[in-house]
Amino acid sequence: MTLRQLFKRKYAIKILIILIIVPIGFYTKFYSGPLQKWVSYSLGDFWYEIFWCLVISLFFPLLKSSRIAVIVFFATSILEFIQLWHLPILENIRETFIGRTLIGNYFIWSDFIYYAAGCLAGYFILEAISRVKTAK
Repeated sequence: MTLRQLFKRKYAIKILIILIIVPIGFYTKFYSGPLQKWVSYSLGDFWYEIFWCLVISLFFPLLKSSRIAVIVFFATSILEFIQLWHLPILENIRETFIGRTLIGNYFIWSDFIYYAAGCLAGYFILEAISRVKTAK
């Protein structure tokens, strides 16, 4: 297997995982049942972090998994603090489902726990993918 084929294989694995994670993440926003608020507001954050770790790794495949996880954690932490601002343009974005999903509505300190857990999971997923070797 050539290096190009290996990159394609790893790219395909990342896409497959993203295709699994996106519906799970969206499902957390529509879930109704026990612990509905926790699933919607907190568990969704976990999947959101993994998603962004995988997306960044698609565009920057040579970045280390640890660096990607740190970048995603800090970027989403900044987004969490932006939720404290209620500027008209931000409120317009938050009126849409995708806007609320991407930049959020409410600042919650406990979200940082789920950001960290999601980034840690993202790191381990990326590390596992990076260990995919050529078939002999």
